[in-house]
Amino acid sequence: MVRLPLTPRQREGGRRLGALLREARGERTLNEVAVAASISPETLRKIETGRMATPAFATVAALSSVLPVPLQELADACTLRDVDLEDVG
Repeated sequence: MVRLPLTPRQREGGRRLGALLREARGERTLNEVAVAASISPETLRKIETGRMATPAFATVAALSSVLPVPLQELADACTLRDVDLEDVG
């Protein structure tokens, strides 16, 4: 199956999600949070750096359950309004 390239909207949403997760992690180590969420540290690293801009819903839900951030807030970080997209270019 061929995967379509990500749109600028998806890439920017991924960057926002990654930044929010990194901030929510606070002083906890990447490994600590990854293990608590039952995901690999490399997966969390990719999400936080924006290299995995569209992680699976189950992954985002697991991270929400171990971090002090509601799932809706994570979803909102990924969703750009048209006015936000103007800043992306």
